[in-house]
Amino acid sequence: MLRSPTPTAQTVRWHRSRLPGLLLVALIATVATALGHVLPLIGGPVFAVLVGALVGVCAPKVAHHPAIGPGLATASRLLLQCAVVLLGAQLSIRQVLEVGASGLPVMIGTLVAALAGAALLGRALRVDSDLRTLIGVGTAICGASAIAAVTPVLRPAGTKVTYALSTVFVFNIAAVLALPPLGHLLGMSPEGFGLLAGTAVNDMSSVVAAATSFGDGAADTAVVVKLTRTLAIIPIVAVLAALVSRRDRLAADPAEPGGATSPRLWRLVPWFLVGFLAVAAVNGLGLIPAAAQPPIASVAAFLITMALAAIGLGTDLPALRRAGATPLLLGGLLWLIVMGTSLGLQGLLGTLT
Repeated sequence: MLRSPTPTAQTVRWHRSRLPGLLLVALIATVATALGHVLPLIGGPVFAVLVGALVGVCAPKVAHHPAIGPGLATASRLLLQCAVVLLGAQLSIRQVLEVGASGLPVMIGTLVAALAGAALLGRALRVDSDLRTLIGVGTAICGASAIAAVTPVLRPAGTKVTYALSTVFVFNIAAVLALPPLGHLLGMSPEGFGLLAGTAVNDMSSVVAAATSFGDGAADTAVVVKLTRTLAIIPIVAVLAALVSRRDRLAADPAEPGGATSPRLWRLVPWFLVGFLAVAAVNGLGLIPAAAQPPIASVAAFLITMALAAIGLGTDLPALRRAGATPLLLGGLLWLIVMGTSLGLQGLLGTLT
């Protein structure tokens, strides 16, 4: 008589099945992180997608080996969720208050403008729903981190994640190069430019680069604005979770869209979002030492890099080419909308110069 495996044996088998894939993405993430330190304007996450896709093309038998698959699935989902939880260690409500009432309207305005623009322009340009959501969230909030946060909820194809990351990256670099001269041309104050950089540039290293290039202490304001923008992940993920749940229920029973029982509210809130809030609350109480925050941020960044390496390994390059240039156009238009909204609102509020 055969005995069923014990829970311990099942756990060991589960971990062993994922080890090859996790080792591969950890190796790619290590290389990508090193490249990101050399070229911080590009950053480790973008390099991870690129190196992963390159390995997938040059060594398809390795990337698509059956032993690799389970680890890639774990990296692209579970590790991504754990990274989002750790991002909470960089935030606290105190930081929002430090920005001041003059900065919050600009941040909220640019957020609404980017998300509304993604919905309206994306539909007009016939960009796929998931792709326009990823580009919109990445542009509105904080680039790769925001895309990473919504990916486990939205569950888009890896190709769409890769395209969204690439699109946001292109205009992130454009912002770093274009904004400092524009700020000087407009005679902006350090605080005003810090607010512009914090809303119109995405990844933290690029925000710091743009603000430092402008000079005169603009980086202090820019960093706080950037971190505060990250708080928008909370409502965005919660809303997307509710929409995806509704979409799944309608797909399961299309004949009776109103007859399905709505799930309880707590089921709509992803566990990693609860973890994110809990860690941010603990940090707000001062229970996470300041010395521990940089290592936690590094671990979160490395987990995101591993997850994006897994997504890069599974990227379907022909499908990426078939998507065409329209999503890139959408990303460019959204960046211009965010930049214009930030400057316009600062002009109305008198914080531009």
